[in-house]
Amino acid sequence: MEKDYQKTMYACFVGYVVQAIVNNFVPLLFLTFHETYGIPLAKITFLVTINFGIQLCVDLLSVTFVDRIGYRASMILAHVTSSLGLILLAVLPGVLPDPYVGILAAVVVYAVGGGLLEVIVSPVMEACPTPNKEAAMSLLHSFYCWGHVGVVLISTAFFAVFGISNWRILAVCWALIPAANMLAFTRVPIARLIQEDEKEMPLGTLLRSKLFWIFLMLMICSGACEQAVSQWASTFAEQGLGVSKTIGDLAGPMSFAILMGTSRAIYGKYGDRIPLEKFIFGSGLLCLASYLIISLSPVPAVGLIGCGLCGLSVGILWPGTFSMASAGIPTGGTALFALLALGGDIGCSGGPTYVGLISSALDNDLRKGILCAVIFPLLLLGGLLLKGRD
Repeated sequence: MEKDYQKTMYACFVGYVVQAIVNNFVPLLFLTFHETYGIPLAKITFLVTINFGIQLCVDLLSVTFVDRIGYRASMILAHVTSSLGLILLAVLPGVLPDPYVGILAAVVVYAVGGGLLEVIVSPVMEACPTPNKEAAMSLLHSFYCWGHVGVVLISTAFFAVFGISNWRILAVCWALIPAANMLAFTRVPIARLIQEDEKEMPLGTLLRSKLFWIFLMLMICSGACEQAVSQWASTFAEQGLGVSKTIGDLAGPMSFAILMGTSRAIYGKYGDRIPLEKFIFGSGLLCLASYLIISLSPVPAVGLIGCGLCGLSVGILWPGTFSMASAGIPTGGTALFALLALGGDIGCSGGPTYVGLISSALDNDLRKGILCAVIFPLLLLGGLLLKGRD
């Protein structure tokens, strides 16, 4: 039985790699879309907005349908739409009169898959009969980081060898991964998240729980702590060090993703020896310190080291909050995971927006924007103290 569920866990790992593909492949093509199709950068930026906007909507709507159709059907649907969206990305821009409409349609389709994956992969993993669920959850979320790194490195190598003009071929190749994992999810066992002798908590009861709102605040802060630096890391590297965009991407978001994945993998390996809440609290303190290093250090290279420390510090926040919430509200069910995913996405969207708006208002000084963003790790630490008193 445990061996069979090991296959389920592997499929869940690949599920987060799929989400990394749908979130991080198209941004590598933004300049290509601009130069090939003459699409204005403002319209290209909207692709990011619509991707995460659709995912937010799916997070919210999934509360109403995932339990009805079941985790297996939801997982298959997520992988089908992810694969189909990547295939449409390769096809539609070349056959529709307006290439932008084709790209936008493809983004909408795979965003549905990305949103569903965010909601259902974690509870499917949580339901697996593993001895240390906190460590397994942390290891699971590390695969999003490795997927992100792999998408950037493999895509960069492909473009260097075969040319950026062949990006459609690579899009279809990436589509094979969700297609293959979809087949895996037709066969692997999927356990019940709520045991047969237990009843899932009604949504109204969940929303009236003080503990739920604490966990939701922790998820919002986790997403904001992560993305407030991650989304601006490349710009920070380019401005502070005066390097090219390629070097900036490698020194900024790439190092951030690697260290974030390392943090999750470390807890996945040694989590049985480290109390989760203490690890999260320590990570929150390190996150606060990294924000101060980034914003206050007069040496740009030291500030960039702060970006790496931030990646290391935020790794446990998202999966750790999922694990604490599952343990603290064991009958929360799909609604709990969906609403926490929604909160995390709100943080991921709001964190970098907050930094950008503050920076813009303060003479386009990115350091000042990140300094003002210390509110996120401070709220996270406050939320953990509240949770400890509850």
